[in-house]
Amino acid sequence: MQPISSKLPEVGTTIFTVMSQLSSKHNALNLSQGFPNFEANPKLIDLVSKAMHTGYNQYAPMPGLMSLREIIVQKTNTLYGSNYHPESEVTVTAGATQAIFTIISAFINPGDEVLIFKPAYDCYEPSIQLFGGTVVPVQLSAPNFTVDWKEVASKITSKTKMVIINTPHNPSGSILSKQDMLQLEKLLKGTNIILLSDEVYEHIIFDGQKHQSAALFPGLAERAFITASFGKTFHTTGWKMGYCLAPADLMAEFRKVHQFNVFSCSHPMQYALAEYLKTPENYLSLPQFYQEKRDLFLSLLKDSRFIVTPASGTYFQLLGYSAITQESDIAFAERLTIEHKIASIPVSVFNLDQQDDKVLRFCFAKTEDTLKQAADILCGI
Repeated sequence: MQPISSKLPEVGTTIFTVMSQLSSKHNALNLSQGFPNFEANPKLIDLVSKAMHTGYNQYAPMPGLMSLREIIVQKTNTLYGSNYHPESEVTVTAGATQAIFTIISAFINPGDEVLIFKPAYDCYEPSIQLFGGTVVPVQLSAPNFTVDWKEVASKITSKTKMVIINTPHNPSGSILSKQDMLQLEKLLKGTNIILLSDEVYEHIIFDGQKHQSAALFPGLAERAFITASFGKTFHTTGWKMGYCLAPADLMAEFRKVHQFNVFSCSHPMQYALAEYLKTPENYLSLPQFYQEKRDLFLSLLKDSRFIVTPASGTYFQLLGYSAITQESDIAFAERLTIEHKIASIPVSVFNLDQQDDKVLRFCFAKTEDTLKQAADILCGI
C-alpha cells in the first residue's frame, strides 16, 4: 500500500498535549491546562445523577432537549435583547469545538476565504483547511491585542465567506468592545459573509465590563453563528456540552451536518443543565468568582519580574517575560517546566509565522493553593 496522503499534513500534536506531557514527566505544576482543577457545583452533579436514575438514558432529540433549548433562548434573549426561537434557532452540541467544526463544514467550500484573528484558538485553521478553504489571518500583537479594522477591511474580498471572532479571547484574555463590534457590523453590511462568533467565555469577564455578544447587534446577528460552552461556564469541560445560536435559515444548514456528525448529545446532561440554568445566579456569579482568582494571582505576582496586562476576560492570564530573558517563548516555557516545575503555554504557536511577543499563557482557573504555589515559583525567577 502506498503512503497515505494526509489532508492535514502540517497538523501534529497540539501544544496543550505537548506541555501537559512535559509537565507530567517533570512533575511540574500544570497551569498550561485550560480547565479548572476544582469540581463543579454538587447540585449540578446530582441533577445528572437524578436524570440517569429517572430514565433519561436514550437518544435526546437531534437539535437538543426542548426544555434546554427554551432556557438557553430565554437566557440569551434576556441578556442581549435578542429574539431567538427555541424550535429553529438553537442546537445543543458536543461542546463548542464540535459546533465550530460543523459550522465550517456546512458552509466552507474549496476556494472560500475565512478571515481569522491570530493568535487564534487552534481548532479554526485545520477545520477550514479540511474543507478546502483559505485562511486569511489578521495578526494581533501583545500587550493589548486590539484590532486594526482598516487592515481587516483590506483583507475582505469577493471570496470572503466567513469571519471568525472570539470574545473574550483565548489566549490573550482581551475582549472586543462595543465600538469593535460596530466596526465589524459596518464592514459586513451588504455582504453575504457569515460571522462565526466564538463566545465560550461570555460569562467570564472582568472589571465591570459587558460582554459584547454578536446577538446585541442586528447587522451581525442576522448573519451570525454564536457558539457557547457549558463546560467553560460550569467547570465541566470533560462533559463536552455546548450549543450554538443562529437565524433559522443558517441553522437549518447546520443541522443537516450535525445530524450525521453527532446526531444528539448526552440526554441526562441536557436534562440537568435545563434545570440548573433556571437559576441565573449559577452563571451570573462567574465574573466575580473568576475575577477574585485573577486578582489573587496578579497580587501574588506584584513583586515578580513578569510584565502584566490584566486579562479582561477568560480564565487565562498572559505574562510577559522580556525583562527576564530573550529566549523564544517555546524554549522558555520548556525551561520553566523542566527547571522550575511550572507549565504554561507559549503563545507564538497560535500566531502568524509564530510571531514571538515574549508572552506565556497561564490558566488561573485553579484552587487558591495552586495559585499560591504557582506565584511562589514565578516570583523566584
